[in-house]
Amino acid sequence: MNSITQNYQIDNKVSTSIKSFFKKYRISAALRLSNAYKSKGIPVISIFEYLFCMIFTNRSMYMNMLMGTNQVGFKKDTVYRFLNSIHINWIRFTTWLSAQIINETITGLTSDKRVNVLIVDDSLFERSSSKKVELLAKVYDHAKKTYKYGFRLLTLGWSDGNTFIPVNGCLLSTENQKNRINEAIPVDKRSAGYLRRNLSQTKATAVALELIKTAKKAMIPASYVLFDTWFCSPSSLIAIKEIGYDVIAMAKKTSKMHYLYNGIMQPLTEIYKQNRKRRGRSRYLLSVEVSIEKDGKSIPARIVFVRNRNNRKDYLALITTDINLNEDEIIRIYGKRWDIEVFFKVCKSYLKLSKECNSLSYDAMTAHTAIVFTRYMMLALENRRSSDLRTMGEIFYYIQDEMSDITLIQAFHLLMQVFIDTITDKLSLSSEQLDQLLDAFMAAIPKELKERLPKCA
Repeated sequence: MNSITQNYQIDNKVSTSIKSFFKKYRISAALRLSNAYKSKGIPVISIFEYLFCMIFTNRSMYMNMLMGTNQVGFKKDTVYRFLNSIHINWIRFTTWLSAQIINETITGLTSDKRVNVLIVDDSLFERSSSKKVELLAKVYDHAKKTYKYGFRLLTLGWSDGNTFIPVNGCLLSTENQKNRINEAIPVDKRSAGYLRRNLSQTKATAVALELIKTAKKAMIPASYVLFDTWFCSPSSLIAIKEIGYDVIAMAKKTSKMHYLYNGIMQPLTEIYKQNRKRRGRSRYLLSVEVSIEKDGKSIPARIVFVRNRNNRKDYLALITTDINLNEDEIIRIYGKRWDIEVFFKVCKSYLKLSKECNSLSYDAMTAHTAIVFTRYMMLALENRRSSDLRTMGEIFYYIQDEMSDITLIQAFHLLMQVFIDTITDKLSLSSEQLDQLLDAFMAAIPKELKERLPKCA
């Protein structure tokens, strides 16, 4: 890793962070596990390191070659061969690396009571300037309401509500051959390149399930899978439940999707009309329990109707397969889905997602995406270290032990003792009058607090 400071003009602080990240999370081991290794010649880790640091030098490989500042010890053809390799499994690489980061670092900084989630979403990977890109397709841009040339970057990420870590992803072309501008080049059917080309031409919901299964095998800790309306269907909800995760998603308000309610299969709109809504400033309008049924399989679910902030006459519907969750928790946990939107924004605006790679090869674009994911992982860790005092090390836990918290019942007893002593000193009250005053005080305590006191005793 000493080559970073010698070959690239990077700030010393950034260089130290990169060295530490590569060493601690064993990037070279992750590459070997993903079938990225060489028996002789330039080490793969050196090429990956060069591409990883490109964003921090603010120069492209072309400009380095043109200015004569390229001193890495290998030519551009070496880099192209690495990017175009059909043997490297980039999904395995990012999944293994993210599991190491989450399990070794981030979970140690959060409470066991905190809810960890997986988030599924997609974003446009635009390649409008070229029509010769392998597997290029016409993709609908939901933001601008128009079709563009490119791919859908389907991404699976992990979040604890504070830090977002990308787990894996796939550049989706389209399963509809009419919308594909170019077809895949023929490659060895035993290679990872052949499998990812097939995956790119598969339906997005099926690909998302494969990404979730890969994360499950890597033992990434999560309780729920979050996603928007595009993935929310009875078959998907049941499939994810079978994998071992509960779901919290935005349900579609469509007449084509039905749920079993009061013994009748009916859409969300009809369920909403049949029930009385909550008034006032409640966080939700209505909560009902339904059954999701598909192909002879049935699972219970809860649907929470929430007022649409952008249109108070409209409503949104959240559905979860965990019926033990209360409505406020469902809304709070689903709010973590916004983390993946921030991730896409950062990758496109600062990490040059899709802009840095001008290759026509599908393998090279997949490799570029994995490198951008890795950059974001490092930046997310640096942000966590700078904002979380617990990353200061064991001294935090020593201090925390010395300043252990008192229980609620202990704090209440202390306050009551101070109250009694003050009343005794300031007022001349008999013991009977003092007891009456205390009884009146206890009666005035809010019901929620009064219910918790016996549990703490």
